[in-house]
Amino acid sequence: MKSRWGTWVWRGLLALLAVLVIAFLIFRTPDTDAAAMRTKYGAPPSQFVAIGGGTKVHLRDEGPKDAPAIILLHGSNADLHTWEPWVAALKGEYRVIRFDQVGHGLTGPDPEDDYSTGNYVADILEVADKLGLKRFVLGGNSMGGKHALAFAIAHPDRLNGLVLVDGSGGPMLKLARKDKDKDSSSGNIGFTIARMPGVNLLVEQITPRSLIAQSLEQSVSVKSIITPAMIDRYWELLRYPGNRRATLKRFSQPYDSLSPADIAKVSVPTLILWGDEDRLIPVEAGQWLAQTMPSNTLVTYPGVGHLPHEEAAAKTLATLEPWLRQHALPPKAE
Repeated sequence: MKSRWGTWVWRGLLALLAVLVIAFLIFRTPDTDAAAMRTKYGAPPSQFVAIGGGTKVHLRDEGPKDAPAIILLHGSNADLHTWEPWVAALKGEYRVIRFDQVGHGLTGPDPEDDYSTGNYVADILEVADKLGLKRFVLGGNSMGGKHALAFAIAHPDRLNGLVLVDGSGGPMLKLARKDKDKDSSSGNIGFTIARMPGVNLLVEQITPRSLIAQSLEQSVSVKSIITPAMIDRYWELLRYPGNRRATLKRFSQPYDSLSPADIAKVSVPTLILWGDEDRLIPVEAGQWLAQTMPSNTLVTYPGVGHLPHEEAAAKTLATLEPWLRQHALPPKAE
């Protein structure tokens, strides 16, 4: 009797294993093909520029080379295409550079698996040096805002100005609004799963397009910017070889906020832009930066979420362009 019972247990386990294997094979979303992605998302004016440590950065350098220079940094799990509305408006008057940071887009994973803030700052410096930029305006959204702020702390002599668009980097203040307590859609399902031990390991092999669509829906308030092409781009570039593993590596690290004392020393002119419906980094975080930094202008946008440069491109440009005319300086003659 015991032998028969043991046989049934083993048969049940094998059947369950078979079901899991079949489910895995059905739902698995493999990496995208690197060459195909470069063809689709890396056509001119894209360049692939080698910097230190074996990294080859995917970047776009547009506008007159003798014009005031601006470098733009995307947010977590985004890519350089997120800045398209700003670049289209600015490249006639400014030299606008944007690049996929390591672990993102067509740059792919860091060769040394280093996703520390210090390494991202070093990459910004190397890109600027490679392109011959002595001084420039540096802007960033979300994670890119943190890296821009960290660069301003480390290399203030290289900057003419700083633009923070719903940027992280400050203390993770627990400032949930009253309406947020009632809003079950607050936060971001993609980021939440990436932080869940065990479950997040499945993301490297199973990343449904619907998850990306839901994550974008939860990040923005102006839903009209979310197109099938946008969802495809986020989904396909997340699955660029090595990017999903890089994402898990980044999210496995504890949040390391920049020192409030260091932030308070950043004296470079700073423009802080924020969507007042941002569910990922609440507007109170922008207000904290404005209270802490000595030389800044804060502008908030009603009815806008985490991506004001896309959700309210015309309104943010109406704020940005006069500020740039005041602070973005042309390169000095040698």
